[in-house]
Amino acid sequence: MLFEKAKDLPTAQTALPGRDQPVRTDEVHFVNGRPLKGPHPEGFQTAIFGMGCFLGVERVFWQAPGVWVTSAGYAGGITPNPSYEEVCSGRTGHTEAVQVVFNPVETSYGELLKTFWENHDPTQGMRQGNDVGTQYRSAIYYLNDEQKAEAEASRDAYQAALSAAGRGTITTEILPAGPYYFAEDYHQGYLAKNPGGYCGIGGTGVTCPVGVGVSADLEA
Repeated sequence: MLFEKAKDLPTAQTALPGRDQPVRTDEVHFVNGRPLKGPHPEGFQTAIFGMGCFLGVERVFWQAPGVWVTSAGYAGGITPNPSYEEVCSGRTGHTEAVQVVFNPVETSYGELLKTFWENHDPTQGMRQGNDVGTQYRSAIYYLNDEQKAEAEASRDAYQAALSAAGRGTITTEILPAGPYYFAEDYHQGYLAKNPGGYCGIGGTGVTCPVGVGVSADLEA
């Protein structure tokens, strides 16, 4: 019964208790050898996204220009230091998330948002394709007011594009970033460790009109 999948997000009263110590994870990225938890170069920035199974999502971002290091983890939930099995039960409240550390001289938060929107379907609620559960919901966890404003602007721009293409309503949650918990070592860099392994994500085919344009609008 512990790992029977919940269909709704838990409350503080119903969430699993978790643990004091984090689960075991990698110290450095499997592909580029950079430290997952830092220290990172001065001036670099961080973004956190949930867009379905984090195995494929992490690869999308570690291949993106200007990205320094990525990690798979759990965000947006209640349970401290959750395990993968607990997150999959739906009783921790977390998404499968990816943390992206990037060089703002080489890329922008807006460009990462474009990658986010175009590489999953943000209209599916508590699922992503064949992956069903609260941990697969679409999410952006912002770390400052600028990221919040840009995320909301990009959502509105992409909704217009989706509507024009006859697609549905975006269900992505945009919330302040709380604790980010690194996932277990065997999840980190998974598709580099396991070429041909399960990916599970795919976009709508609708181009996102965000990135440089949204950034410019916000600065105007």
